[in-house]
Amino acid sequence: MTVNDSPLLELRGVRAAYHGITVLHGVDLTVAAGQVVALLGPNGAGKTTVLKAAAGLHPPSAGQLLMGGRDVTGIRPGRLARAGVCLIPEGRGVFPNLSVRDNLLMMTFCGRGREEIEETAYDRFPVLAARRTQQAGTLSGGEQQMLALARGLVTDPAVLLLDELSMGLAPLVVAELYELVAEIARQGVAVLVVEQFAAAVLKIADHAAVLVRGRIQWQGHPDSSLQAELSSYYLGSPT
Repeated sequence: MTVNDSPLLELRGVRAAYHGITVLHGVDLTVAAGQVVALLGPNGAGKTTVLKAAAGLHPPSAGQLLMGGRDVTGIRPGRLARAGVCLIPEGRGVFPNLSVRDNLLMMTFCGRGREEIEETAYDRFPVLAARRTQQAGTLSGGEQQMLALARGLVTDPAVLLLDELSMGLAPLVVAELYELVAEIARQGVAVLVVEQFAAAVLKIADHAAVLVRGRIQWQGHPDSSLQAELSSYYLGSPT
């Protein structure tokens, strides 16, 4: 895919803490437009905190957050969202008691009309058009994840942050979703994906970083050397 070398999203020396306990210890990470960056690591490594820091939900205790070279450290999440940062959290974040259509129409706050929102969502995810009147909670896990992605993408994000896209889904569904993510990146979006299990995301990633105990232990192109060493970074857990 075409990648702009200039970082669209950058974390410089980011530290973050909960109740006085530091969980990120000087994280440096960049994501360029058109690039998929996979942030890997075991449970408790601090991966979700990196995404929250990038989305403005957990301001750094030290370091900088930059977007397009501009320092946006400490800016409120709403302003970052309006600037083009979109977070799809773990657990999909759809409203189960609302229909697919109503879930989408809640996104009119971003300034787009109802027809445009539905057209954009259904063009990208045709299965949602067939399910438009169905309650979101009755969709399959993969369809719920598609709905969550559709809701985020109607905001036309510049930066897309994905947390554990594969959680609870069958491998074939995960592969399909990551192909969609790769297509989104090809349209110029900077994509940062947090995953505990590496196999699916590394097939589409341009760059990978491994976070262990709040520190980046390795980063670079996701080649065979990373695959060979992942088990040790994961403290013996399967990849």
